Amino acid sequence: MIHFSSVHFGYRKKQSLYRDLKLEVEAGHIYGLLGKNGAGKSTLLKLISGLVFPVNGKVQVMGYEPRKRQPSFLEKIFFIPEEIETPDINVTVFADDYAPFYPRFDKQLFLKLLTEFDVPLKSLKQMSYGQKKKTWIALGIAANTELLILDEPTNGLDIPSKRQFRKMMAAAMTDERCVIISTHQVRDLDHLIDSILIVDEGSLLVNAGIDTITEKLAFVQFSNEADAAGSIYTESNLMGTSAVMLNKAQRHDSRMDIELFFNAVTENSAQMKSLFTN
Repeated sequence: MIHFSSVHFGYRKKQSLYRDLKLEVEAGHIYGLLGKNGAGKSTLLKLISGLVFPVNGKVQVMGYEPRKRQPSFLEKIFFIPEEIETPDINVTVFADDYAPFYPRFDKQLFLKLLTEFDVPLKSLKQMSYGQKKKTWIALGIAANTELLILDEPTNGLDIPSKRQFRKMMAAAMTDERCVIISTHQVRDLDHLIDSILIVDEGSLLVNAGIDTITEKLAFVQFSNEADAAGSIYTESNLMGTSAVMLNKAQRHDSRMDIELFFNAVTENSAQMKSLFTN
């Protein structure tokens, strides 16, 4: 669905953000895009959407070059940015204004999602930030595009709404659809994503499915720090020591800790990149 071939990009001529970036993203998956502040997560989403253009290299999304912004491409993609803007109109009129751009838009689904999100059918100006965010999420799901991109979608949502968001996203998935979610709040992605992308310092460190990660790595809690010797990465906590280690024993009971994995990757980028590079 998405193919990056030796992509170079920078906002300044002499300062590159991405260098020789190669990326493959497939349909039928929910990807979690992770990275530190300034690592280039939002820029990567904009490259996919055609909002910024590569300096060198080629980006292809569903066979299109996003930079051309063709209507036949735009109707297949829905991008919800981190910073949202909404006009001073009724929420149903808002949906009616967007519907013509998306041939598969389902208004009944949109209204159903608003009800599940507990969003009132009133003017967007009268809504809280969280209600506006939920309106955009409902709109993106109801557009039924092949590619749905969300940048920090859970910002502004309370705990029940985050749970409802995960439920909605899981229900919206099909084998033909791809969802990419960029977030700092990795705990919000638990039990939702099935693949992880991690970017750092202009490089793609990891592009792997959860199953692949847990085949290669074990996430283990030790009561004694000494028992974690030889681990790739460790963190101390109230329960003892959490560790990421090579899964030599094929521990099938090892549940992945996304936050721990991210910290391990950024702390040991060279080792982890080599581990997950085909």
